[in-house]
Amino acid sequence: MNWIINEMMPCEVDILELNVTNSPFNEQQAELLNRLLPALNEHQRIWLTGYLAAQSSAAGLTAAPAAQAVSAESVAAAPHAVPAVAPRETTILFGSQTGNGSGLAKKLAKRLQEQQVKVEVMSMADFKPNNLKKLEDLLIIVSTHGEGEPPDNAIAFHEFLHSKRAPKLDQLRYSVLALGDTSYEFFCQTGKDMDARLQELGASRLADRVDCDVDFDEPAGEWMKAVSEALSATPAAAASAADAAAPLSADPDSEYSRTNPFQAEVLENINLNGRGSARETRHLELSLEDSGLVYEPGDSLGVYPENHPRLVDEIIEEMGWNPEEIVPTGKNASASLREALHRYYEITVLTKPLLEQVAKLSGNEKLIKLTDPAAANELRAYLGENDLLDLVRDFELKGIAAAELTGVLRKIPARLYSIASSPKATPDEVHLTVRTVRYACGGRDRYGVCSVQMAERLEPGDRVPVFVQHNPNFKLPVNPDTPIIMIGPGTGVAPFRSFIAEREETDARGKSWLFFGDQHFSTDFLYQTEWQRWLKDGVLTKMDVAFSRDSDEKVYVQHRMLENSKELYEWIDGGAAVYVCGDEKNMAHDVHTTLETIIAQGGGLSPEQASEYLLRMQQEKRYQRDVY
Repeated sequence: MNWIINEMMPCEVDILELNVTNSPFNEQQAELLNRLLPALNEHQRIWLTGYLAAQSSAAGLTAAPAAQAVSAESVAAAPHAVPAVAPRETTILFGSQTGNGSGLAKKLAKRLQEQQVKVEVMSMADFKPNNLKKLEDLLIIVSTHGEGEPPDNAIAFHEFLHSKRAPKLDQLRYSVLALGDTSYEFFCQTGKDMDARLQELGASRLADRVDCDVDFDEPAGEWMKAVSEALSATPAAAASAADAAAPLSADPDSEYSRTNPFQAEVLENINLNGRGSARETRHLELSLEDSGLVYEPGDSLGVYPENHPRLVDEIIEEMGWNPEEIVPTGKNASASLREALHRYYEITVLTKPLLEQVAKLSGNEKLIKLTDPAAANELRAYLGENDLLDLVRDFELKGIAAAELTGVLRKIPARLYSIASSPKATPDEVHLTVRTVRYACGGRDRYGVCSVQMAERLEPGDRVPVFVQHNPNFKLPVNPDTPIIMIGPGTGVAPFRSFIAEREETDARGKSWLFFGDQHFSTDFLYQTEWQRWLKDGVLTKMDVAFSRDSDEKVYVQHRMLENSKELYEWIDGGAAVYVCGDEKNMAHDVHTTLETIIAQGGGLSPEQASEYLLRMQQEKRYQRDVY
């Protein structure tokens, strides 16, 4: 191919028209190339040059002049030659608490590799932030945890990016996929922060940031399509990129996934709490036989719940709707109104986007005023205490058509539960530990959607749609001799049941220490006989318990940790891995603070040094949390 380099404008390349006399191509090939080459931009031409060189090298051919490194003198002597340029490398970094981000990163990497894009994928925890200035193309997939905070494996990267040590990134092209939940005030805040900071540091966007709610498949697919097209270098690659808009594929180990759940049969459903307990905790055993689904200790099970039929009927009655009216439930899908509200739509959680859309639909002045930015505090309070029935009653929304209102509802999200079983101990089964949520508010009884369904409406023989959510951020040590410390009050003990069962099956020799807490010893000691057997057999080395309502002064797991601070520090200093599971807002924060105190005292460190010590443990995967 004969290219003329315009020396005055080195970024512009004029393409000679090819024909059978000035090129080695036949007439048909020359015609195709003459249509393609003028349509390519500079980056695409450079990429194509390197790609052809690589193809020739792979075939054992002598590199063409266009693929050889040349000096300025040789360019002047042979003006039609083009120096080879190494293809750009794309880095995908993910920050994820539950595993969604890492799963999406792997899917994106596979698609880009099919387009011949050179890709490196890694967790933000494994990435050295100082290497940012060496990157060319960066794709970030990151979730937001809690109230606008980065997930654990993104904390160090997030802090570096927002520090004074962050370098200028004028060379960098990037794009961000933000994962979040619109029911939280700081929706996708981590992704928004990273996007803004990268631009502030001089980086340029490959594609606009996309913010995803809990039903992220379609927007994530669109984002993948956008970045694929931005990175593609030929029409053929662009055609391949178009496939990225399709629904995200299932796990290759199974035809079942988040978008195609398996209908698992209920084998057992029992209450773990004793008579007289103020709590109800269900132990569910589900069959995965013939599903092809596989999991490891530390993974979660996603369960698609059904709304309480009583709440569905109350909404329909309040709005004066016909329960048998057919309404859309998705692309080319529909169902009766009752079925749609029962199985497909979220009706127990209100979000700011929902209220804004309903305000537009209804024109209700009170609702419009509530969604005004000046009423942010009032809106926050309203969202935290009310559901769809409250909304239609409080703002007298009767008169909105059923299809209009359901059209702005989001799909009912799956509930994720830490798996409480080991696949080696119970093949083809998965066990869950679920606390039933019931409470009164505003003169009405309220229900935890999935937990009450399990408690009241799931019996052995019934089936429930499920999928496995792999969580690479909460895994047993690779070395079975590594000691482990497990902190899991209440249902937070679930994954530790899977850990110990797995260690029993694999004959792991590492020491293990469990901290468990709940309200009363006599009624709330979950899996008591199993822990006692494991202690007796030596599978579990040590266990400390805290029952907060059995004494005048409330005692929690962090108090037991402080009582054992000297020995705890010896375990940690000796290389033990620490795991925390349970409530993020209170328990996990208190446990984290307690660990800092224990490390500071045991190691003679300042609070800042103890905090850095814990951060290093996170980076080394010796401190892992599954908190919610």
